[in-house]
Amino acid sequence: MLLLATAGSARAFAGPVAFADLARHPQYAQVELSPDGRYVASLSVIGGRTDLSVIRIADHKGFNLETHDRGDVTAFWWVSPTRIIYTEGVRDSNFDAPLADGQLFAVNADGRGRALLYGYGSNNPYWGPAQQLISTLPNDPNHVLVSVERADGSSEDGGMPVVERMDVTSGRMSKVMDGPAEHVQFLADHAGNIRFAFGVDDEDHAIVYSHPPGKGGWQAMSAAEAARDFPIAFDATDKAVYFSCSVASGFGVCTWDPATRKMTTVWTNPHVVANGLTEGPARDQFLGVDFEDGRPGVALFDPHSAGARLLVGLMQQFPGQLVQFVSSTRDGSRSIVLVSSDTDPGTYYLYEHATNTAVALLRPAPWINPQEMATKQPFEFKARDGLELHGYVSYPPGMEGAKHLPMVVYVHGGPYGIRDWWDYEPDVQAVATRGYAVLQVNFRGSGGYGHAFEKAGWMQWGAKMQDDVTDATRWAIAQGIADRNRICIYGASYGGYAALEGAIQEPDLYKCAIGYVGVYDLDMLYRRGDISESHDGRDYLRRVLGDDTAELAARSPAHQAGRLKASVMLIVGGQDTRVPPAQGREMLHALRAQHHDVTWVYQRKEAHGFYDEANVADLYEKIDGFIGRSIGPGAVVVHAPPGQAATH
Repeated sequence: MLLLATAGSARAFAGPVAFADLARHPQYAQVELSPDGRYVASLSVIGGRTDLSVIRIADHKGFNLETHDRGDVTAFWWVSPTRIIYTEGVRDSNFDAPLADGQLFAVNADGRGRALLYGYGSNNPYWGPAQQLISTLPNDPNHVLVSVERADGSSEDGGMPVVERMDVTSGRMSKVMDGPAEHVQFLADHAGNIRFAFGVDDEDHAIVYSHPPGKGGWQAMSAAEAARDFPIAFDATDKAVYFSCSVASGFGVCTWDPATRKMTTVWTNPHVVANGLTEGPARDQFLGVDFEDGRPGVALFDPHSAGARLLVGLMQQFPGQLVQFVSSTRDGSRSIVLVSSDTDPGTYYLYEHATNTAVALLRPAPWINPQEMATKQPFEFKARDGLELHGYVSYPPGMEGAKHLPMVVYVHGGPYGIRDWWDYEPDVQAVATRGYAVLQVNFRGSGGYGHAFEKAGWMQWGAKMQDDVTDATRWAIAQGIADRNRICIYGASYGGYAALEGAIQEPDLYKCAIGYVGVYDLDMLYRRGDISESHDGRDYLRRVLGDDTAELAARSPAHQAGRLKASVMLIVGGQDTRVPPAQGREMLHALRAQHHDVTWVYQRKEAHGFYDEANVADLYEKIDGFIGRSIGPGAVVVHAPPGQAATH
């Protein structure tokens, strides 16, 4: 029997969660053990910045690493039992969180030996961003394999990727090999041999190469390219490689035998692609396949293995929640287990194999009470053209199954390759906990349902992608979930476009539209913003949008303002370089020219999505007030103490 130390009992209900609590950044992320299990490291929010924290488990002593330029640590990797490589980022990017600037740093587990390995001022010429840390070298703890781009100045998009062996103390590099093509990632086996390069080219064609050890260089895998089968990881023996693969029944994971060059299917699903391989309680141990077909699921390769039995035992301790091994030692003596759900940001547990105990270690957001949060209920339906679509309905807390609720349709951004998940989502909770149902749909173009589904969204801005959102809204009305007279539509980035375009196309369906850092003039994407600044970006726009200016104008909300009946809120970040403020201002001027009232929210120092906690909390307050003025107050939720039923 697994012995479990809990993180504490839930407090009594005290009304809806505060917007300030929903806006707070998680205190911890990426919690990982050192390979020998002596240390645990995490990204930790301290004084408003994200630092690297390292603790020695034996005596709970450690340090918090301050970044060089008072920015944020964005990611880290244990490259040996005593050495960590990490990246830093700054908050002047075009996204709503700090992004790594491509430089690599290192520090010892005891806080000493700090060094800049790769970047401005290092021992290496700064060619360009480090694409990836490819692999540690188990037999050489002083070096790692990294991929960098050696730009020659002839291309605005960088250069060919090169594999380098990097010294983790000095940063000195020695070339291992050239990549076979642009835009590829690399996969190494457990001995540190580069065995695969894969990616997607400028025309969205798959690129897959193998590199057998000592057999003459890169070899194109034409069959894998045609099927868009990409390598994921080597098994523990290096005798088989897990690949994502297409199968007759939908999507799959296969093993590829380097000796026979044959694929063997080990998992299939008719609806969704795999999220990845299920980590086990030891490094490089894979128990099965992770996927999300509505709710998260795990398909185990061998349910009778010791690792699988342990995972199942943990799942039984946490029914209805997602349980994952997120970090383990090489020998399996210790593991970090993350338990989370649609209502719970999660708890990290330290599992000790010797004593079969799991002890609560860190809670990223202990101020969130899961019993006060809205649950996500998966649904599926068919669009008007018969395409099967999936999504989620979040009901106000305690009101699951309630009928004729005021509803907000929340459209995800991207749009391509991004999807909505069964997870804790503060933006959704900020609306649902105020008494509104929240509808999310993975329209065509979304990720997770295969390349054909994603490609079906190309050239469909304001067309079939928009129809999918409309059809989901009408489905919710037909199911009795939504009050047809009290519906708003809301989204960020592409979602902001879809919110305004949806209200234009369906003037009697939506009573209000909220565009958050949204695109409102499609042609402007070719003239303003960072996408158009590169050859790759311009190719992408032509591929997914087209370049017919008349057609782009016809599908742009800023050119159709006269058709809007819904009340409108526009939210703009002054530092946004992905969707510059000019997009929001053009929409604002177009609406005012039609004498249409607009609620305008502008934050000069925010970017492509607000990041500052006070600004986010204030934004939630403004959105709630706007929705209430537009469709009336949310349903009244009467919270009950734990163990009792809520009424409404």
